[in-house]
Amino acid sequence: MSNKQEKKYSVLLVDDDQFLLDMYAMKFSEHGCAVQAVSNPTKALEYLRKEVSPDIILLDVMMPGLTGFDFLQAVRNEDLAKNACVIMLTNQGQQEDVDKALSLGANGYIIKASAIPSEVLEKTMDIVQKFTPHA
Repeated sequence: MSNKQEKKYSVLLVDDDQFLLDMYAMKFSEHGCAVQAVSNPTKALEYLRKEVSPDIILLDVMMPGLTGFDFLQAVRNEDLAKNACVIMLTNQGQQEDVDKALSLGANGYIIKASAIPSEVLEKTMDIVQKFTPHA
């Protein structure tokens, strides 16, 4: 019996860049994922507070009002989306940003500028495979 990526994931994309949001939403949808794309991090938090728990949260760092770090800290502090694999998807590539994201509980970190959408999908699935406990 093969266990190749048969699971279809639910994904929450949070990014204030509508073009990128649409592009990543299309790429993940084509892969069979159920995608919720939100351009406002405060609205994304409200969505999670309704006890919605996606399998994957892809999150930008630099957003107006609430940074990705603030968003991630709120998710962890409020115990939202407990089983979600949280991945920072950003152009902030400094080591201190990576370290901060990981210290706040991010499961992965992808630099947008160094990955085309298909690579973002592939890297995301690699991170999720490592994060998800297998039976």
